[in-house]
Amino acid sequence: MPSPERPRNEGAGDTGSGYASFLVEEAKADRLDRLLAVRLGLSRTRVQRLIEQGHVTVDGVHVRKSAAVTPGSRVAVVLPPPEAVDIEAEDLPLEIVFEDETLLVVNKPAGMVVHPAPGHRSGTMVNALMYHVRDLSGVGGRLRPGIVHRLDRDTSGLLIVAKSDAAHRGLAGAMKRREVRRMYRAASWGHLPQDALTVDAPIGRDPRHRQRMAVVEGGRSAVTHIRVRARWERADSL
Repeated sequence: MPSPERPRNEGAGDTGSGYASFLVEEAKADRLDRLLAVRLGLSRTRVQRLIEQGHVTVDGVHVRKSAAVTPGSRVAVVLPPPEAVDIEAEDLPLEIVFEDETLLVVNKPAGMVVHPAPGHRSGTMVNALMYHVRDLSGVGGRLRPGIVHRLDRDTSGLLIVAKSDAAHRGLAGAMKRREVRRMYRAASWGHLPQDALTVDAPIGRDPRHRQRMAVVEGGRSAVTHIRVRARWERADSL
């Protein structure tokens, strides 16, 4: 399938702003929103919003999102600049261990919160990303780092950040399908009786402490495989 012509605004990076125009060459008619989602690599929700806001024409005419687009039609899309979010960019130390045009991997230090929240409006990973990464995507039509997953404040480790709608959906889908394996190392006080065990229990918000996660009925399925790597004599149970 040929790629659409997609000139970009000067300095826009991969924010999703600009103009796209292409001739439909598919063998049969298809829904406009479904066709655009595939051709532009955007979510169906964002494509439908663009159509409803009048940013899409078929042969120069505004049509509904469910309109059947036939072969030979010319589709044109104006991609407005993504909306800014109320997050202040901050020049904080940021260790980027990998980066390409679609994503980056950042080593989050212990003690850093990933996303701004009440009580943590600054000094977060997102504040740092807004400063250091100039070509963040317009994921969902809003200019924000595409945080695919999170780590607790006191946990250090690698975070994946998406730069485009397509990368964000692909990575999130891979995690949902459990195609991404996450490994953690932890030190604990007290020895486990087993050298290896599996915890299969649903995880959700703790009903008594809403800022914490706990094993709760009706939570998300979670399976954790644990293997003891070392035992320290002075970390034995009290």
